[in-house]
Amino acid sequence: MTGREILHKMKEKVGLGSSASDTGKGKSKMSKNVTLGYHLVKGKSSHPMEDYVVAEFKQVEDNELGLFAIFDGHLSHNIPDYLRSNLFVNILNEPDFWTETESAVRRAYRTTDTTILDKAVDLGKGGSTAVTAILINCEKLVVANVGDSRAVICKNGVAKQLSVDHEPSKERAYIEDRGGFVSNFPGDVPRVDGQLAVARAFGDKSLKKHLSSEPDVFSEIVDEDTEFIILASDGIWKVMTNEEAVDCIKHIKDAKAAAKHLAEEALTRRSSDDISCIVVKLQ
Repeated sequence: MTGREILHKMKEKVGLGSSASDTGKGKSKMSKNVTLGYHLVKGKSSHPMEDYVVAEFKQVEDNELGLFAIFDGHLSHNIPDYLRSNLFVNILNEPDFWTETESAVRRAYRTTDTTILDKAVDLGKGGSTAVTAILINCEKLVVANVGDSRAVICKNGVAKQLSVDHEPSKERAYIEDRGGFVSNFPGDVPRVDGQLAVARAFGDKSLKKHLSSEPDVFSEIVDEDTEFIILASDGIWKVMTNEEAVDCIKHIKDAKAAAKHLAEEALTRRSSDDISCIVVKLQ
């Protein structure tokens, strides 16, 4: 194995290794107008990068799938890395994926979380949020999420959120019904049992009695009015609204350049968290 290959393997192992950022692009074989770009920037914390992405077009017999995901780990890079390698595999292995896609996604999220909890000895503590988007034959988009990474679509220049931010303050009743509590102490952000700032996540075995891993799932038809999709971790959304993010890149034709510009704008606005974003241009 060459030194370059070893370095690449090391970067895969810890997300980005010692790099400050990572970027890439791709394009659909089904439609020349559909392209993707992604960009990641490590935050200012001392721990390794905990954001992971999936951004690819995959041929499945006569169909093309665009598979896009942001996995934002907390106290762990093992769990988001596991999700990157396994969640879409589990979704596509569901027998009713092509006929009942939304149900298949929900089931795969549940079974994947169960496996993560069973592997807690190997994967360690902590957990991960997730937002996934599957573009089926450039015609239908299926989005699912747990946590506060977010999917936003732009139609006719207007932002539309396709995911739900699972904030502890919004799901207080569910958490308390399961014996947990929501507290702003320590700090000024509502947290489950005073620890976790999201109400749904993969993993987090020590908090699982009070957390859900049930995704919200939405479908959207991709038509001539659909311009692009943004998937991003909360390193973007802590400092930008949906409309601000859309306005920031709506005039940039290249998807990779758009993703990079969006991340750089978040840094300009003093985002200190890990930043990861995917932009899928649809025209």
